[in-house]
Amino acid sequence: MFWILNFICSYIVSIFFGVLFDGPKRLYFASGFVGACGWMVYIILYNGLGFHSIYASFFGSLTLGAISHVMARTKKEPVILFMIPGIIPLVPGGLAFDATKNLVLLEFGEAINTMLEVALVAGAIALGLLFADQLAKLYILSMNRRRKHAR
Repeated sequence: MFWILNFICSYIVSIFFGVLFDGPKRLYFASGFVGACGWMVYIILYNGLGFHSIYASFFGSLTLGAISHVMARTKKEPVILFMIPGIIPLVPGGLAFDATKNLVLLEFGEAINTMLEVALVAGAIALGLLFADQLAKLYILSMNRRRKHAR
């Protein structure tokens, strides 16, 4: 039940952020699916396999980026329409809140550790999206070369 609930909630969150960012209505369900897939990879690695949140965030965003590129190709839309709503479940907002709270409560040691983890998770998310983008570009280049040589 835990896994199903996580999928449904992340799907709904991604759809609502697609609505909030004024994406096309026909792409709401696809962007929700992209976000749910990225979150499920994260939650399986983090809770199921015991990975650290930084590594789980990296692989979740890598998956999210790859599925975003696939959806962009199939729907013939820009990839950003799938990436932005899909990335929202992975953003470490609660951790950033804890870091700010510790800073306000003058617990500087805990605040610095939490801020560092927030920065590393955010960097892992960005790196995962960057790797997915580069892999998609390499795939497109190789497909174009194959078509060119096949003629």
